[in-house]
Amino acid sequence: MPANNSLDTSEIKNWRSIITLIVFVVTNIIVLFPFHVPIYIPRWLYNAILSSLYKTRIIPRPKAPQNHEKQSLFVALRFPLNFVTAPLIADLFLLAILAIGRQEVHDGTVGADNIVPLDIMGFFLTLAYIAISIDASGLIRYLAFKVLQKGGDVGHRLFFYLYAFFFILGSFIGNDPIILSGTAFLAYMTRVSSNIVHPRAWIHSQFAVANIASAILVSSNPTNLVLAGAFQIKFIVYTANMIVPVVVTAIVVFPFLLYILFADLSLIPVSIKMHELSEEAKKRKPVNPNIPHARGNAELEEEEEVNNEQGKTLSLEEIMNPFLDKKGAGFGALIMAATLITLLALNAASNSGHERPVFWVTLPAAFVMFCFDVGMGWLHRHETREIAARGRREIEIARTERWRRESAKASPEQPALDQHGHPAQQEGVRSADEISLGAAANDVDMKSPQGAAVTRLSASASLSDSQGVILTSSPEPMGQSLPTAVDPEKRDSFDSTSEQEPATLWSLVAKSYRWMQETFPTVTVVALVTKGWVPVFAYGWDHWVNKTGTVGAIGGMAFLSVILCNFAGTNIGTTILLSRVIQAWMQIHRENGIPISDRTFWATVYSMAIGVNFGAFSTAFSASLAGLLWRDILARKHIRVGSLEFARVNLPIIAITMAVGCTVLVGEVYIIRSNKPYDA
Repeated sequence: MPANNSLDTSEIKNWRSIITLIVFVVTNIIVLFPFHVPIYIPRWLYNAILSSLYKTRIIPRPKAPQNHEKQSLFVALRFPLNFVTAPLIADLFLLAILAIGRQEVHDGTVGADNIVPLDIMGFFLTLAYIAISIDASGLIRYLAFKVLQKGGDVGHRLFFYLYAFFFILGSFIGNDPIILSGTAFLAYMTRVSSNIVHPRAWIHSQFAVANIASAILVSSNPTNLVLAGAFQIKFIVYTANMIVPVVVTAIVVFPFLLYILFADLSLIPVSIKMHELSEEAKKRKPVNPNIPHARGNAELEEEEEVNNEQGKTLSLEEIMNPFLDKKGAGFGALIMAATLITLLALNAASNSGHERPVFWVTLPAAFVMFCFDVGMGWLHRHETREIAARGRREIEIARTERWRRESAKASPEQPALDQHGHPAQQEGVRSADEISLGAAANDVDMKSPQGAAVTRLSASASLSDSQGVILTSSPEPMGQSLPTAVDPEKRDSFDSTSEQEPATLWSLVAKSYRWMQETFPTVTVVALVTKGWVPVFAYGWDHWVNKTGTVGAIGGMAFLSVILCNFAGTNIGTTILLSRVIQAWMQIHRENGIPISDRTFWATVYSMAIGVNFGAFSTAFSASLAGLLWRDILARKHIRVGSLEFARVNLPIIAITMAVGCTVLVGEVYIIRSNKPYDA
């Protein structure tokens, strides 16, 4: 283990060290409780900037004021202080006061003492691409659907099947893909059940078990890779030491969740009553949800009628008629399996376990997966673009019909107005029903030129801003069809506004992103050490272990790791900080000539591994990236989980999981480890 770090604690008396600690604490408080800071700038300057951006074609034309009232002299811009901006500002501030410099920036990016952020991020991003590509193929949703069918309508049995399914799958592919697909699946499932009053039991259990499972393999969580690298642990050795505490924890926690924490029948009913899916919907070909507007009008209706019967029926299609790309799922699973096996084999064959960066294996694998996704997307580009164009057209027609109904209700004795406030032309006007019939006919066989030519829509389209889409009629010849009806690649004319705006950088980026989504739907779907504080923490830790022994080391490190996950920049930041502390603790004993026992050392390391993985479901969303992802997915599915509710539900879960995991770890280290000196 490198011994080049100074253990001198006198540096903490320096004013820069004190400010560094204060900035660290304040930054993490802001991450926990984000807010906006108003910044006032002169209106003339604000308008000048917008005008310059518009004239240089970076942004579209700014909207004109809605009223003619006198405007204030200043414009208030709300600058966010959150988990993105706060750490960045903190780093820039510490650089400005020279609290950190070139060496700290180097060590924090390139790496030092076997903690290599670039290697870790490269590994995490490349392996995550493979896992998310598998998720985009629909495999996880499809397997969850099969589990749902197997569980039937028996509530407790279904809860167990889903719990076991998420644990087994999360053990191999990590927590993020489980959060991505599993959370949305459970949101739909609980919505379409008539007697599950609240999804709390299902979504919190899934979030907990996904993070519990991610502690088994090094590849399942970047925190595990940080820890394995810091202490030169071979991947197979890490798994051998972690699998028993994790599996036992998962087994014990299940009855606690089912019979104690979520024992209310309104949460997990004895018999679950699901809404029935019609035979027509069952026979309907599922569409790829990665394609924009793939579900057409159903997508709009589901958003607008989320809590009524129509919305629940549409949601039911998402889980009972899931999309599955068999080729993508099969190839992705093959690549993932080959990657993990190669990683384990090379790691086991190396002397130290880390002779080569691990992303040397995952990067080529991710590139192969990327090429496959691009190739499949290009081969099926016409189909996916047609699906996107058809869905967008259905949404536009539905919005038009809604606008007409609202106009009729607002002025029942006056003619409907167009988007410019003028009476709509009545001659040659086709009703939305007629357009819908035309669209339906046009969709008879969009894959064939004959089907694409069945129908001709005689309407010109214009987009209103936030009021939806308004179709203004024009008596065009029936032989002239709307471009999107026959050629999705030319649909931009359909999407353009009535007053043609010049292309801007903003619009080009938006169109390019949409084109990428429609063509490649799978592809488009990451200071204290140098200022003397780590040695202070290490000396404090040394005193604690001397007083409490091995059991105290397990309990103390487990407690610290869980708490710091919530206050030290997610569980990844916590792992890096605590790894530095343990490395300094080792150096203290080397310099004193007093060895750490093998049992106490590994008890400390593996209790930290348990804490940083389980700490993801503790008291704050920001305890892990998965927590932030989980919250955002639920919000998009109209399920709001507040910070207080998150902490209140998770506190008993984290308490029982840490108690069980640490108890099993105590037994494990006393059985397989001895008091002989630890040999680094």
